[in-house]
Amino acid sequence: MALWLGGCAWLPTSLPGTLMVSTSAASGASASAAGAASPTAALAVDIVAPATLKALLEKHLDLTRLAQVAQVAQGETVTDTELSRLLDATPAQVRELLQTEGYFAPTVKISRSAAGAITSNGPTNVAERVVLELTPGPQTRVMRNELVVTGDLAQAAQAGHAQAVATLSNWRSAWPLKDARPFRNADWADAKDQALSRLRALGYLSATLVRSGVEIDPQQHGAAVQLEMASGPLFKRGEVVVEGLKLQDPQIALNLLSLPAGTPLVESLLLDAQDRMQKSGLYERVSLVVDPNPLNAGAATLTLQLTEMPLQQLTFGVGFSANTGPRLTAEHIHRRVMDRDATARNKVEWGKSRQAWDGDLSTHHSEALYRWVTGVGIERLVSNTDTVLSQKFKFGRAQDSPRIDRFYFLEFDRSARTTDLSRAESTAYSANMNWSWRDVDNPLLPTEGWTLSLQTGGGTARASSGISGGFARAYARLTGYLPLGDRWYSQARVEVGQVAAPGGLEVPESLRFRAGGDDSVRGYSYRTLGPTVDGVVGSGNALTTASVELARPFVDSIPSLWGAVFVDAGNATENFKDYKAFVGSGVGLRWRSPVGPLRLDLAWAHQLRHARLHFSVGIVF
Repeated sequence: MALWLGGCAWLPTSLPGTLMVSTSAASGASASAAGAASPTAALAVDIVAPATLKALLEKHLDLTRLAQVAQVAQGETVTDTELSRLLDATPAQVRELLQTEGYFAPTVKISRSAAGAITSNGPTNVAERVVLELTPGPQTRVMRNELVVTGDLAQAAQAGHAQAVATLSNWRSAWPLKDARPFRNADWADAKDQALSRLRALGYLSATLVRSGVEIDPQQHGAAVQLEMASGPLFKRGEVVVEGLKLQDPQIALNLLSLPAGTPLVESLLLDAQDRMQKSGLYERVSLVVDPNPLNAGAATLTLQLTEMPLQQLTFGVGFSANTGPRLTAEHIHRRVMDRDATARNKVEWGKSRQAWDGDLSTHHSEALYRWVTGVGIERLVSNTDTVLSQKFKFGRAQDSPRIDRFYFLEFDRSARTTDLSRAESTAYSANMNWSWRDVDNPLLPTEGWTLSLQTGGGTARASSGISGGFARAYARLTGYLPLGDRWYSQARVEVGQVAAPGGLEVPESLRFRAGGDDSVRGYSYRTLGPTVDGVVGSGNALTTASVELARPFVDSIPSLWGAVFVDAGNATENFKDYKAFVGSGVGLRWRSPVGPLRLDLAWAHQLRHARLHFSVGIVF
């Protein structure tokens, strides 16, 4: 026997199931006669079923809802006639509900009896108890999928066009109702919606659902799924209309769009373009609107609806970090310097342990998404053992994308390090390449994905001791995020750095390494792990740190508040053969606050045998 089910949201209830109803003598005669209307003061319903199905029945059965009303509403009564009517309707309701979960042959047993006497400031009345016992039977599973696409996509795939073949294959591979998966009505409805949305996201914006249905085989407990969609035409980029600009050059928006005429308007490409425009810092809001008329699909008009950022912006901020203590910041941005396609940014930071100025001038994005960057920076870092004053100048070319940033530049570095015993200076000229990859679900509090930063460079350096020579530098930092189930999340980090230089040559401090602090080895103060000479900690040519962290929201009602446990290890040394890791471990608090991410950690430094509190939060106004 097989039954065809259409594409409606609810499945029919005509499939066979077994019903057994029993009534004890204590409950009296059946109240099928219209005149029977003796009141029942209380109604108790017990459901014996698997936990998930029990919850479903308790929530949706009319019988259980009536029992809840009778218990909550004082003075409410349930007539014997009404109860009998509900008992007669319950098996069909049970069967209908179970079909939505893929159970098409349940056994339902209902018994009714007197539960005892209830006394409440009045006469004694008899309470009714109903027991519903459910044996769901085998759950129906998907045994076959027939996924059909007609229209331009199918024709192009049949003609052997590689893009169409790949598109059709990817669409079918993404179908969520795989063979042997339990067939649930909610999953079936979601799968149809996802299939249609995905087809439109692949550039077929006028795709429609033609036919859907499921053939149920109760004997085999299987579901044969059939789905047919009409793709309509593939939408391709035609004319681009830019709206909303008064200050900036429309050509810059076209450069950031980076979609040549004739490019299929795939959702992922449109989202990447939107992200590029948003990250450029030129636009406050970005919307990409495609003309939905299928007659114009071959050259569809794409409208860029843009809201510009102000020409100039001044921002003040206050923050605190266990690394550098409290800080004040001021940042000024001019987004069209001297009426040119260029942005100037200047930022000043003043804190207890760090004072700095960073300034850069960058052109707006070219057609190839490159921009020229000139930057200047001055930084003063104060620690317990030394003070480092650094200056840098760099000039290069940057290329930004939603997932990868590239920066190729020449740099001049100068550092002066002062201790109670000495002062040393060094300068360096270098050529550098920096890459950053990222693929995370949330930039503020990631739970899945990874980030990778790579830095390489080399040049020549000269120290105040008179020693000079060539050097090379490499640095990598990889961070991964992985959900573990039951609301547990993991984070792991590995950091490695190396400066290669002739013996005795000291490159500028800003190019060397130290460990310790909030984002390094917790439990140890900022920049306190490194080679020690005469009791003074300095910077090293080799760096390795690692971290593992487990986190979980405290309660479902506050999903932005997390608890965490972690272990960090690492150190900076003159070379890897002298490497000895320092270890810190502890517990932490994470909060995705309205003003930005907050992190509070209490870490135990195993080598120093003391605890340290790490706290960081930023407020911008």
